[in-house]
Amino acid sequence: MHYSFLNLAWQALRGHRDWQPTWRDAAPREQYDIIIVGGGGHGLATAYYLAKEHGIRNIAVVEKGYIGSGNAGRNTTIIRSNYLLPGNEPFYEWSMKLWEGLEQDLNYNAMVSQRGVLNLYHSDAQRDAFARRGNAMILAGADAELLDAKAVRSMLPMLDFDNARFPIKGGLLQRRGGTARHDAVVWGYARGASKRGVDVIQNCEVTGFVREGGRVVGVETTRGRIGAKKVGLAVAGSSSRVAALADMRLPIESHVLQAFVSEAIKPFIPGVVTFGAGHFYISQSDKGGLVFGGDIDGYNSYAQRGNLPTVEDVCEGGMALMPAIGRVRILRSWGGLVDMSMDGSPIMDKTPIDGLYLNAGWCYGGFKATPASGWCFAHLLARDEPHAVAAAYRLDRFETGHIIDEKGQGAQPNLH
Repeated sequence: MHYSFLNLAWQALRGHRDWQPTWRDAAPREQYDIIIVGGGGHGLATAYYLAKEHGIRNIAVVEKGYIGSGNAGRNTTIIRSNYLLPGNEPFYEWSMKLWEGLEQDLNYNAMVSQRGVLNLYHSDAQRDAFARRGNAMILAGADAELLDAKAVRSMLPMLDFDNARFPIKGGLLQRRGGTARHDAVVWGYARGASKRGVDVIQNCEVTGFVREGGRVVGVETTRGRIGAKKVGLAVAGSSSRVAALADMRLPIESHVLQAFVSEAIKPFIPGVVTFGAGHFYISQSDKGGLVFGGDIDGYNSYAQRGNLPTVEDVCEGGMALMPAIGRVRILRSWGGLVDMSMDGSPIMDKTPIDGLYLNAGWCYGGFKATPASGWCFAHLLARDEPHAVAAAYRLDRFETGHIIDEKGQGAQPNLH
């Protein structure tokens, strides 16, 4: 079914009786060309682009829960491409270009809103670092504007300019950045993949890998054995646990990343704002709630819930930036399970085990990377070679020293 205004009007006249399911809830078959483990945004996007761009349709996406039950629905919905290093910036800029055409491509309203992302700076040294990042973005084909305090005040008069402990001196603005509806992105990719013949299999947890002569030739699941020529892992915070089933240890730690939404208020924040003197970022949803988050919890965990010290730290950052939100009540919070790599950048590569491919280590960048991650992982699975914009995401870079340390904080996942 093609979604359009005319179709909506026709269904309304018929009492909305003829809408079809968004995707097929398929049962597993015995054999596939490719199995994607993980039914989040990255896994479904991979299956979609495999079918659309490479003509491979004998694909299964297996998800241990229901579609959208993992990190895909547990983030703050921000999309941007304001990175610095050459290994990262071209990739995220390609993702931004895919975001800009995503709704037309999928024929699905993902609520992509390019309302702008503003990173505030609070010192001369930070201004120089942001100027460098902005120049790198422009060289990679992205957009970037360095604003002074006056320009920021005209955009965001509610910020604390006069009495702040960390005075706001300006910001780096990417106008093409913004937000998208996380659930809708997953649903759209699931629908697009299913329309092209991909089997989307829910409630199907992978419990092991089937090997022949050292090569992975399928997976053991709670719904039986499923064979495949290739298996791709896209399971985010569970990457280490699933890889361990194949006796593989990854350079990844899993941490909880909490997010929050407030009660609905009148329009207050026009875009996405980040605090440069602490880890705090905030935007406002279409429903009026303030959506915000901060640092990961400092300890390793596979639980999708956080702890109170991080809640306090996030709220302190918000109050330091804009005291006006102090009387707004938090409505709810949630925790996503992020796979933090040793240099803070992702991994997309063939593993040392023949037939097994890895898409992991996205740290804070997972949601915004969704389209390009699917595009590039599909390219890797179809052609057995990395896509040009993802060539730096090698698994062996930690052995060879070719790390992509975007924040310059070394091999400490909890600092990235």
